[in-house]
Amino acid sequence: MSISCNSIKMTDKNGDLNFINKEAAQWRDIPSKPIEYAPKEETIFLSGGLTLLQDKLVEAALNSMDIHFIALPNPTFESYQTGKAFGNRGQCNPTYFTVGNLVKYLQNLRDESGLSEEEIVQKYVYITAGGCGPCRFGMYITEYKKALRDAGFEGFRLTSFEHDKGIFQGDDIDEEILNFTPKFFITLIKAVIIGDIINLLTYKMRPYEAEKGAVDKAIESCKEIVSSAFLEHKSLIKAMWECRKVLEKIKLNRLQPKAKVMVMGEFWAAMTEGDGNYNLHRFLEAEGAECIPQPIVNRLLLSIWEAEQALNKKEQLAIEDQKKIDFSSVKTRLLIKAGKAAVKTHFSLYAKAIGLHDYEIPDMKKLAVLAKEYYTLDCSGGEGHLEVAHLIESVKHNLSHLVISIKPFGCMPSSAVSDGVQSLVTSRYPEANFLSIETSGEGATNFYSRVQMALFKAKQSAKEEFERALGSNNLLQSNDSFTGLTPYQIEKLNNYLYQPKNEKAGTAAQLISSL
Repeated sequence: MSISCNSIKMTDKNGDLNFINKEAAQWRDIPSKPIEYAPKEETIFLSGGLTLLQDKLVEAALNSMDIHFIALPNPTFESYQTGKAFGNRGQCNPTYFTVGNLVKYLQNLRDESGLSEEEIVQKYVYITAGGCGPCRFGMYITEYKKALRDAGFEGFRLTSFEHDKGIFQGDDIDEEILNFTPKFFITLIKAVIIGDIINLLTYKMRPYEAEKGAVDKAIESCKEIVSSAFLEHKSLIKAMWECRKVLEKIKLNRLQPKAKVMVMGEFWAAMTEGDGNYNLHRFLEAEGAECIPQPIVNRLLLSIWEAEQALNKKEQLAIEDQKKIDFSSVKTRLLIKAGKAAVKTHFSLYAKAIGLHDYEIPDMKKLAVLAKEYYTLDCSGGEGHLEVAHLIESVKHNLSHLVISIKPFGCMPSSAVSDGVQSLVTSRYPEANFLSIETSGEGATNFYSRVQMALFKAKQSAKEEFERALGSNNLLQSNDSFTGLTPYQIEKLNNYLYQPKNEKAGTAAQLISSL
């Protein structure tokens, strides 16, 4: 059977027979009807997805720049269900939670605040991060648009910046909506760094509070102090010093052995504080553990390291006899160097002001050396080689009793690392207590059960370590009292500003060993 080509008429959706010969143009997902959007000065920006504290600090920081910004509420299981209802099938957990959270917020504006769908589309814009690599993260914008259209908000504006480029954004950023200037990113990074520092102290102190809820109450005060400093353009260092005075009033009992658990893995799953990871951090604390969270500054430093690696490769490909100086590379290298220095300097200043003394910013070069035998450093999807490096570092330097790598169900980059490469790491380091675990929105019972089994071993290790520390210092413990310690020593050890460094993993063992 033969088919005559003349019998086939190819047209575009408008019936244009000549569309094949037209000049190629970038496909745009545009609304079916023209929309007259509100002017820039009347536009309200929405975003979220960091820790609860950091979302609010970012809100204050951006409002201090005359950007009308609102941090979205913490995603809940209802957000997940909304995302499932309006999103595509087969998406990862963070997609459903974040997309559904935005749709739910807009629905509340419509149903509870009385705004029409047209008003919402005209006035509001959502800011998100984009990216590339072996991950559905690069498809988030498309998923947002699909869900928003199906929920009745067709034409709702979204703008994104590349999460791994920092201030090195491309020319495709829509400056009519928001200018991603260096000032924007510097202010944003300050808020994120301060949030990291306060979060680290929160997780150090909360498991040992003498009065339940005292730390959370103090952190709320710190949030207000720092937010006011941003909005009133006051000294952030002075604000952190004021936070220090608030935290010093909290009574702690740090002389009790608790398993220290490092929580790492896929960025959103490891960082979120809510239903998105079954409230993992709070669950661990309720089970008698102390968490080591992964601060966002780690991801920021990884992005800077990746930019530096890419520049090194570019320069290695240069022609040997070429005499012309590539000024663009020189400028990029200077910006990278300045970026690293700025992050480390600001982190150090703010940390010292509030009293975080024992935390060192990760050395990305050292972490790369630890991981390169197990993981190709050129593979930059997800968290890259950091998961492997953090596990090895934890074992070699006795940083924790348990390492949990948490990720969404089916997360391509993270699952390949934790479920594949990490098995080789644990075979070479049999003393490692490592748990790789996934979230799917449902299945909390199985999730908690697996965590509890791994935590049982960690608790035993913490108790044995603490008893060895007592024996080395000729101390005896009876309930919560210690024979051989003076009241002054006990007061000193329970002060959060006293943060000794040694090769003990548990906080109580560290304190006793420092005597």
